[in-house]
Amino acid sequence: MGDNRLEPLVLSETERQVLSNWVKRRTTAQGLVLRARIVLACAEGGPNLAVAARLGINRGTVAKWRTRFLRDRLDGLADELRPGVPRSITDAQIEDVVVRTLEETPPGGTHWSKRELAKVVGISPASVLRIWHAFGLQPWRTETFKISPDPFLIDKIRDVVGLYLAPPANAAVFAVDEKPQIQALQRTAPVLPMIPGMP
Repeated sequence: MGDNRLEPLVLSETERQVLSNWVKRRTTAQGLVLRARIVLACAEGGPNLAVAARLGINRGTVAKWRTRFLRDRLDGLADELRPGVPRSITDAQIEDVVVRTLEETPPGGTHWSKRELAKVVGISPASVLRIWHAFGLQPWRTETFKISPDPFLIDKIRDVVGLYLAPPANAAVFAVDEKPQIQALQRTAPVLPMIPGMP
């Protein structure tokens, strides 16, 4: 038996479908699922106390979401903006940090540190670091290929590549430069003890 003092909650077919989908979908936020269940239970009739007992929640919660749904319909079930401290960093400052990180270097340095950039932009070093993390920036890591300033580089490259592509007959080609990326999986000789003068 319904409470005569409560405004009846009548759902349209579309609203009922949307609420049912919210309840069934696994990816829906649990708060929204609970609100949808409250509204669906209220639409079946009965006082707030009965709906609260059926769902195992507080009667005040049922009253709150029933009232918000009657006032704003489906939009009333969404989370409202929460109070808090307004943003202190503007979009222009964020853009300034990103642009300077990507396109400039500090005077006398190879890349920005968070403290140097924070002084220039006028925000805290922690804020610079948060912006870098948000945009995936790591200015201390270079991802560019460095070209040698050697004026004879092209001639040397042609000579070396020519040896590999067309080696002379009965010749062996040895690469004697350091290859730090290559690591032996197993040593062929035992590791010798460290003694002075032995590399």
